[in-house]
Amino acid sequence: MNVIEIKKRVYDRNDEKARVLRDELKAKGTFMMNLMSSPGSGKTTMVMGTINLLKNRCKIGVIEADLDSDVDALTVEKTGVRVIQLHSGGMCHLDAGMAREGLEALLYADLDFAIIENIGNLICPAQYDLGQSVNVMILSVPEGDDKPLKYPAMFEKVDVLLVSKTDTMEVFDFNLDILEKRVRKLNPSICIFPISAKYGDGMDVWCDYLLDAIENWK
Repeated sequence: MNVIEIKKRVYDRNDEKARVLRDELKAKGTFMMNLMSSPGSGKTTMVMGTINLLKNRCKIGVIEADLDSDVDALTVEKTGVRVIQLHSGGMCHLDAGMAREGLEALLYADLDFAIIENIGNLICPAQYDLGQSVNVMILSVPEGDDKPLKYPAMFEKVDVLLVSKTDTMEVFDFNLDILEKRVRKLNPSICIFPISAKYGDGMDVWCDYLLDAIENWK
């Protein structure tokens, strides 16, 4: 497995770099998902569940971004898809240049679907366009239904919200209807999918959405 160490990056002209990268991905027919969440949201479990449902229907690669560890990359690698680890050198987010570096190390040109697991936090990643085809966020039930009030920028930026760990709904004081009202006030067109990757609940609906998006990208 390749490990890319990024010590320094100049954040100039990021939007232009992202636009160029998105055009290249479109030309090659590679759909790229920028996946954002806070730590402990169930992001890696969801990625593995998604891969296991889709890997026989499209060619998938994963870029695991982290401050310094390789734990998630080694876990995802067990699914049998191509995986690289991207270390951000302590930075709290990725940018378009880092995404390109990761994609090139992943040898993405023959992939239908590239997943970037962004650095785990709900503030910095929302501010940077990576050149992605879709921005997806995971919010887990234990984090609470008030997160749109605390981190509105993230909810405004994403195309899809996955509400994860729904199997714990009865344990926590979490109201899905209230969450949806708060989210749609910020982002009326967002797609919301409640899921439990651990038990598979909602994963078929989520993966059907992804397959349509991947096909429409080509």
